[in-house]
Amino acid sequence: MKTKKVKQSGRFGVRYGKVVKGKVNAIEAKQKKKQKCPYCSKLSVKRKSKGVFHCLKCGKEFTGGAYYLNE
Repeated sequence: MKTKKVKQSGRFGVRYGKVVKGKVNAIEAKQKKKQKCPYCSKLSVKRKSKGVFHCLKCGKEFTGGAYYLNE
């Protein structure tokens, strides 16, 4: 369940504490956003799996950080 205060970490319920849930929210928000492609410079890169990214515009597949592209 998603709520206003805890956002996506609401699925953990009362477990794990506020600090841990805040860190999870920060990582997940960044990893689900579209990112800039290093080849075509468009904001069209989505994360496929751990460290694997795919550009929706130019079709290139490449690696980066586990959660988001390293800048």
